[in-house]
This record gives sequence, structure tokens and C-alpha cells, in this order.
Amino acid sequence: MKRQSSPEIVAFRRSEQGFEVFGLRNEVIEIEVVPVLGAKVISLRNLVTGYQWMWHPPVGMKLFANHPEDDFATSTMLGWDECIPTIAPCQWKGRDLPDHGEAWRVPWEIDLEAFDCGMLKTSIALPITPFHFERSIRLDGNEIQLDYQLENLGSEPEEFLWAMHPLLPVDDSSQFQFTKETAKHLAGEPWVERLSFINGTPACAKSFAGPIGEGHAAIANNDGRDRIVFEWNTELNHTLGLWLTRGGWNGYHHVALEPTNGSPDALADAAKAGHCGLVKPGEIQAWTVRIGVGSWSHNRLNYTDPIDGMI
Repeated sequence: MKRQSSPEIVAFRRSEQGFEVFGLRNEVIEIEVVPVLGAKVISLRNLVTGYQWMWHPPVGMKLFANHPEDDFATSTMLGWDECIPTIAPCQWKGRDLPDHGEAWRVPWEIDLEAFDCGMLKTSIALPITPFHFERSIRLDGNEIQLDYQLENLGSEPEEFLWAMHPLLPVDDSSQFQFTKETAKHLAGEPWVERLSFINGTPACAKSFAGPIGEGHAAIANNDGRDRIVFEWNTELNHTLGLWLTRGGWNGYHHVALEPTNGSPDALADAAKAGHCGLVKPGEIQAWTVRIGVGSWSHNRLNYTDPIDGMI
């Protein structure tokens, strides 16, 4: 992934519907996080084109806190959450693990010292599973660098699934970009090339590509004028999850590109199949994801060339 040199980073705070928002911006990108709402990313904007990459429901952004027993379908249903240690609800090791995991519906701590230095560093001790989970966000020119850290605070090895869950807008011009390897895993999925369904019938789908050796995936919207690119190391996260609804779920139209460490979405099933992560007692695992925001035609953002190996 090519990127431009790093302009000055501005850290800022504001209020949105009674919730404190922490943000970073430079001349190219602006990102905003609400720590008390599961460190949800509510906005990711390309400041060059003005394009908003975080999907919001048609009625607009409505923020509110959820209760511990709430299903994900009752959440704000916007932006980007972190799913850990499961995505689908299940029982594992005598624990009732909630829909989309434990992290999205509880407040996270924010490191104010790091924030003053231009970094959004948030963390959470999961309420059910003995994990401490941390995510740090930095801006680097037209890229966002995400550094994750997971520590097992318990006395036994612990299995887990992790997945990014960024809801992204789609339109009739939207196009995926995948590596040939990823595309081969998704062969036969009728919606992959045009992000729509046969005869325009409302539908939704969840698919997985993995294991993969190259962590690259992108989507271009707005007739190719805006593109978002995900790159990650596949040593720990060797799978790409894809969620798409074109009117089939609550009438919504959005997509999620989800780097993840296994499948299927229920930890109980993934663990039994050996398709998930494992952290030893006291062990810390760390990984990085980079997100590039740009345009196929905007020279300043250096996205005029195809990504190596992508179709």
C-alpha cells in the first residue's frame, strides 16, 4: 500500500448526543471514537473528498448505551465495533458469550496521556472471559494504523475469535478488490463482483475466505472516486469475513470487510474445529491492521496503481 508523507496530526474532543467523542485528524483523514460505547468508531472521513466511510442508518446517527443482556440487533447499528471473543452468541467453557462478543456494549478506558500525543489508545477488561484487550489508533498520512494487544489474565489457555466489524456504505457502483487467492475462496458467490443479488431481490449473506496468505481487501464506492483498503498480517489472522446486506437485513444496505482469526462466527464451533486463536496464561498476542483511505483517480493519495496481486 502506497501512502503520502505524514501531515500534522490534531487530537480533538467534542460531545455528540451527550457522549464524549475523541478524534484525530490530519489533512487527509479524520477518525472519531466514543470510548464509553465500546470504543465504537462513529466516523471515518476522507477529508479530501468529504466521503464518510462509516455507515449510519438512513434515519441518521443515534447514540445510546446498551444493557449487558442486549442483543447486537438492539445496538446503535452504525460505525465500527470490535468483536471478541466470539461473533455469534454461543456457550463455551460454561460461559454464555453474547452476540458479537463482549466488547461492544461496555465502556472502554482511554489513555489520555497517549491521546495528548496524537494516539487513540483504548482498552477493556472483558467482563466474562479473562482477557485484557487493547487497541491503539494512529494516523500516518492517508493511512490509519491499528495496533491490537490481547492478554490472557487467567490461569488456563483461552480460545478466542476476533474480528473487525466496520459497517461500510455500498451503492450500485460499489466494487470489491480482492487478491486472486481470496477471490478463489469466494468463487461461486454470485454477489461478490457486483455487490448485488440476482434480479435485485433483497438479500443478505455472510461468507469467509481462508486460510489466506495475503491480507489485502478493498472496496471502491462512488463510481471509484473513493476507496478504502485493508491490509493485515495473516500469521495470526488468516481469514477474511465478508458481511453484505442489500436490503435483506432490516432493509439496510451496507458491507463489512472483517479481518479475523477464524471461522465460523461462533467460538464454540470454531474452537472445536481448531479454527480460532489460543492464548496461554499470561501470554500477550499482538497484531496490526492498516487502513488506507483514498481514490483511484486522486494522484495526491497515490492510489492510481492497482494493489499488487489484486484482481
